[in-house]
Amino acid sequence: MIRPVSVAGNTLSRAQGCSVMGRRQGRVATQVRDERASRRGSTTRDGFAVLAVAIRREPRIFTVSTIGSLLFGALTVADAWVLGWSTEHVVLPAFEHGTIDPRLLWVVLALFLGVAILRAVGIVARRLGAGVMQYRMQAHTRRAVTRQYLSLPMEWHQRHPTGQLLSNANADVEAAWGPIAPLPMAVGTLAMMVIAIAQMFFADLVLALVGLLVFPAVIVANLFYQRLASPLMTRAQQLRAEVSEIAHESFDGAMVVKTLGREEEEMQRFAAKAHELRDVNVRAGRVRAAFDPILAALPSFGVLVVLAVGVSRVLSGATNAGDVVTVAYLLTIVSFPIRSIGWLLGEFPRSVVGFRRVSAVLEATGEMQYGDRFLTRDGGGAHLVVDGLSYTYDPDQRLLDDVSFEVEPGRTVALVGATASGKSTLTTLMTRLVDPDGGRVLLDGTDLRDLARGELAGSVAIVQQTAFLFDDTVRGNVTLGLDVSDEEVWAALRAAQADGFVAALPSGLDARLGERGTSLSGGQRQRISLARALVRRPRLLILDDATSAVDPEVEARILEALRSGDSGATLVVVAYRKATIGLADEVVHLQDGRIADRGTHRELLGRSPSYARLVNAYEHPDGHLSHVSAELSGELAGDAQ
Repeated sequence: MIRPVSVAGNTLSRAQGCSVMGRRQGRVATQVRDERASRRGSTTRDGFAVLAVAIRREPRIFTVSTIGSLLFGALTVADAWVLGWSTEHVVLPAFEHGTIDPRLLWVVLALFLGVAILRAVGIVARRLGAGVMQYRMQAHTRRAVTRQYLSLPMEWHQRHPTGQLLSNANADVEAAWGPIAPLPMAVGTLAMMVIAIAQMFFADLVLALVGLLVFPAVIVANLFYQRLASPLMTRAQQLRAEVSEIAHESFDGAMVVKTLGREEEEMQRFAAKAHELRDVNVRAGRVRAAFDPILAALPSFGVLVVLAVGVSRVLSGATNAGDVVTVAYLLTIVSFPIRSIGWLLGEFPRSVVGFRRVSAVLEATGEMQYGDRFLTRDGGGAHLVVDGLSYTYDPDQRLLDDVSFEVEPGRTVALVGATASGKSTLTTLMTRLVDPDGGRVLLDGTDLRDLARGELAGSVAIVQQTAFLFDDTVRGNVTLGLDVSDEEVWAALRAAQADGFVAALPSGLDARLGERGTSLSGGQRQRISLARALVRRPRLLILDDATSAVDPEVEARILEALRSGDSGATLVVVAYRKATIGLADEVVHLQDGRIADRGTHRELLGRSPSYARLVNAYEHPDGHLSHVSAELSGELAGDAQ
């Protein structure tokens, strides 16, 4: 998953609020769309349309590479002229007279050397221009895909597997711009082909027409190739995404795989897809292996036909042997442009498939709309109003229904509820990671949807139960690029009760934490994540069970530090422990996506049996756990958060 532009000190898990069925449906929809697209329209036409996008984007580089290729093509034909001139003016007179004029030798040397140098310049310009153009287009497209990933809402990400997103930004982008490499050569050699064809017609019209029959044959061969290759290329790109997805899941779930002894099964699951991708690529390679020799053989076959017809015409007196040799030689020159154009056309099936898959991302809808309102930065707590909030991920499963409550500035509210009651979904709505289906969330009287882009991040932070740390230093993980002093970083660490273990690390703030913070315990990762949020001095801090991995004593110190700190931030805490809940000024009890009751912890204990059973469940002796579990079975069943 890419780094999100968050309103939080932490990262939202892609799995949160997302069903496996949704991801599978997204993958199936993508596969069906790609298969339909591969059967629709002309691959050649679509391939040239893709190249037109690149040419419009990088016209100057394309012009330079094309001029270099034109220079190479023209000087390749000029080689024949230099050879002929040297033969006529130097070689033959030398045999006839027995002497060679030294000045002519210098002229011949200068001609050959000049042609060679200029042709080398053309090759460098062609290849350098093509490489720069290709890599610039890849970089531009990857940036565009990444920007689109960041702008699309969480619902879209939840419907698309991470492996597919990685494939879109990597393999599909590379495939889309693959034809740029042979493009300048194909365009430049057209000049060589035009000059050669003109000379063929000048030498003998009939033989030229016979030789040009090669071109329809090339077109027919290319049509057959595209018809066979396009479905294979489409399937190969899909399988690349699926292989990437399986690898990502296996690496991300390494702990589960190893603790359950699933290494062999995971290897088999990956091998099955990898072998399928191998087989599809082999079939595509066989098609390409058959196409390339045919493309190379067609010009040679044309030369044989020209010679056969030419002999007949010489015997009949319609032409002379020199013209036959000239046309045959020029046809061999034409064969190189034909092959270069074939290389270009051979890249089109994979390019078109990759471009379609990338375009599907860039054209995806659902980007959040922003207003032009700004929040005050007075340093006090924010005033939060949740008004009639409703949200549905699946039409048959309503997660929140008409939820309303208010949090005064500087106050602390605890959200309490059984599993699947909608607590985490509510936190994502309060930070506008998703937009509600109904109702609104107001911050200081302003609807979150009316705020300017990035404005919410300056006032709101969320810390979730699953703490995500980057493979960076402690300082880098806390600041994430924010320009703050080390004193402010240490202050945030102290508030999160993380300063002690950070100071004990060998390099302190400069200690690297490893990928996902594997060098730290779960509780330590949570506290670093909390410090990341606190260093931004949010006016609204949302803790989604963010201290579940720390012991109760440390948790109490953290919450007390947050309540008594000088920031005066408004706190919304998703909590399960009675000690944590007891620190809140007010408790909102959620049940099946609705507010069942609200009040102080003591008030709810006295009047709500379901609330009392829920918060006291952890304190029952083992002998009563089954009774408690039975009583709570109705509450614990429900919709996914």
